[in-house]
Amino acid sequence: MLQRVVRAVTFDVKFFNEVKSDISLNQEALIVVAVASLLAAIGSITGGIGYALLLVIWGVLGYYIWSYVTWLVGKNFFGGSGDVGELQRTLGYAWAPRALGLLGIVPCVGWVFGLVGALWSLGVGILAVREGMQVDTGKAVATTFVGWVIVLVITGLLGLIFGLGFMGARF
Repeated sequence: MLQRVVRAVTFDVKFFNEVKSDISLNQEALIVVAVASLLAAIGSITGGIGYALLLVIWGVLGYYIWSYVTWLVGKNFFGGSGDVGELQRTLGYAWAPRALGLLGIVPCVGWVFGLVGALWSLGVGILAVREGMQVDTGKAVATTFVGWVIVLVITGLLGLIFGLGFMGARF
């Protein structure tokens, strides 16, 4: 599993083409999301244990929402192909850089690691969308961005409804 994560975070195109077709990696992709979310939550423990737990739950839930929304956007607006499972597997591994959020516990500069992890994950996510949906890079960027914005809006609304603040700011 660690070798696959390394291949993912180093933008290995061949890896994403392999993983999109391998349904035996569904659970492993989810584990990558859960572990990365847990590590990021530990990095934000200064917000309290409840907040950290919320981040783990939201990390996994956010992964599913982002996968489905991005798949719908890519398929309906940008001519993407494939099924949602292919996209979930590729995006699951793209979640791995978020583990850098663990370093959020470093005083004064910890937030930088979380930001770097999120941006890195977004970059890998674009590759995951490109290969998972078989679209060109421009369409992958657009699909990923539109999907991300929609998830951000959903996150904000859920935060308002449940009084949890802006959850998406830290997932």
